[in-house]
Amino acid sequence: MIASKSPPTPKPNQRRGHRYKHSSISHQIFLEPPARAPLVLPASLPIPTGTELIRSISSEQRTRLLWCLCHLCAAGFTLYSAQGSLALTALSHLIMFDALGASLCVAVDVLSNFEVWKRSSVRHPFGLERAEVLAGFAMSVFLLFMGFDIISHTAEHLVEGFYEGSGGHDGAVEHEVHAHEAHMHYARVSPGSVDLASLAALISTCISAILLRNHARIGKAIRFAALESLPSILSNPSHFLTIFCSFILLLIPLISVHMSAWLDRALALSMALCMIAIGVRLVKTLGSMLLMSYGGKGVSDVVREIEEDTAITRIQEARFWQVHHGLCMANLKVNVSGSVIGESGELRVRGRITRLVRDRLGGGYGKGAQRWEVSVALHSTG
Repeated sequence: MIASKSPPTPKPNQRRGHRYKHSSISHQIFLEPPARAPLVLPASLPIPTGTELIRSISSEQRTRLLWCLCHLCAAGFTLYSAQGSLALTALSHLIMFDALGASLCVAVDVLSNFEVWKRSSVRHPFGLERAEVLAGFAMSVFLLFMGFDIISHTAEHLVEGFYEGSGGHDGAVEHEVHAHEAHMHYARVSPGSVDLASLAALISTCISAILLRNHARIGKAIRFAALESLPSILSNPSHFLTIFCSFILLLIPLISVHMSAWLDRALALSMALCMIAIGVRLVKTLGSMLLMSYGGKGVSDVVREIEEDTAITRIQEARFWQVHHGLCMANLKVNVSGSVIGESGELRVRGRITRLVRDRLGGGYGKGAQRWEVSVALHSTG
């Protein structure tokens, strides 16, 4: 007969294994995780509501906002006064673009009253300043559409004029059509008088450019070399185009020049082509910011100067990108000789690379309009 063996019954105070935190052996095997410092960046920051935005508006910002409404009214008055003039219609589109730019400047100024606009967080690493880039991109696309709209209307009028001039009408009818067009333009502004619409466009553009500094940040992205030597207002292509066209339309009736239909179409076509040129430049520049790339000049020169450093053997990776109008970043990964590894040697190499990037691309630290954040990773080659 074989005696059955039943499993031993554990005692109430017996501990099986070392699963418990306070076991003497567990203290030697399972160590407490090291204490971590709290995150420097907050997880998120509160986004202001509409009521908070209204309450935060200062008296100066409220005055600027009211002027933006006046600028929009000037654009509407110019469009209303066109009376079939394509040139004045194109000018009203330019004023509309300037008014939207002034409104964007005021909106950015109001949003900068809150911490979430510039301070980084885990949810928004670069704050909300990239929203300004997105709004500027939308405005540039809108400018392109307005330019193409003016070109389509000009082409339509040219085709209609050509058809009426050669499509079976006699000379009397043709003369009547041209006389009607001339009368239409003379009826809008008589010779020797002041074109109020052009004057309103000129004054509103100058006030927004000087007091509101609209397109100041966007204008730096569309600089043209031919305008660099002009004063600050005229060096901005958008301001230059609006002021120049307003002045031409204001000057034509004052010197009693006959505003024919062909001259009107030629001015409108010229303005439309300039609008498209500015819009294409803006779309390209602001699109590169949205795609986190850098399209400025001097990057290859900076990389070449870094490679000339005797302590650097090779550049593994060099990435330059622009976050928004005021911030650019450079991330570099370089190989250095073994003699450089050390606190003093690494600081020297990092400092030299940082100075090169800021001096060549940013115009010197604290001097340029763009702030450069430089990150350098060093790897020893032996």
